[in-house]
Amino acid sequence: MDFERLVVWQRAKSLAVMIYKELAACRDLAFKSQITRSALSVPSNIAEGMERYTAKDKCRFLWIAKASCGELRTQLIVVKEIGYISESLAAAWIIETREL
Repeated sequence: MDFERLVVWQRAKSLAVMIYKELAACRDLAFKSQITRSALSVPSNIAEGMERYTAKDKCRFLWIAKASCGELRTQLIVVKEIGYISESLAAAWIIETREL
């Protein structure tokens, strides 16, 4: 199955794009780098897993994507609390990481 057809990949990719765009002007380069890498890790690991040949490899990368969602969710909580993004936007993205 092509990973591009997976709704979970499409949503994860969209979330990564939104995070990149929202934080484009962020001057905290270390934090911006960390959160964007976490966001990009989710769809990337889904894609990599779906391109693997064995079910065990696929599962491994899907678990990594899930773990990256937890990492991203933590960073979204922090970014909200320090005021880099609005509470409503952070809340929506946090929900999205839980659903993914």
